[in-house]
Amino acid sequence: MATNRTFTMIKPDAVANGHTGAILNDIIAGGFKIVAMKYIQLSETNAGNFYAVHKERPFYGELVNFMTSGPIVAAILEKENAVEAFRTLIGATDPAKADEGTIRNKYAKSIEANAIHGSDSDENAEIEGNFFFSQFERF
Repeated sequence: MATNRTFTMIKPDAVANGHTGAILNDIIAGGFKIVAMKYIQLSETNAGNFYAVHKERPFYGELVNFMTSGPIVAAILEKENAVEAFRTLIGATDPAKADEGTIRNKYAKSIEANAIHGSDSDENAEIEGNFFFSQFERF
């Protein structure tokens, strides 16, 4: 059963390039309500823990380095069928393959520097949201 919440992170590349406001505008224009949000710098430990599922993959070290290279904006979003709707809004991981008008099509530079993260399942949305936010930090 689809839930009404998902998790997102505006990644260091998009924050550094000044796209945070435009991305948040796109999210709101897409019909999402932001129910929790924070601007933070991930430590190597936190990034490593968040991406632990990829620890044995060859890109893990580069991913952790990238995600600690600057601040991120983490948020919990609400909308009917949130995970699927948000994945559509952000577009394909490869911005060259992302549909026109999607967040990655507009703001990402490469597969690695793809501007934004969106949870890929309801289960992961809950896990990822709980990683960044306690029950007291969200509605």
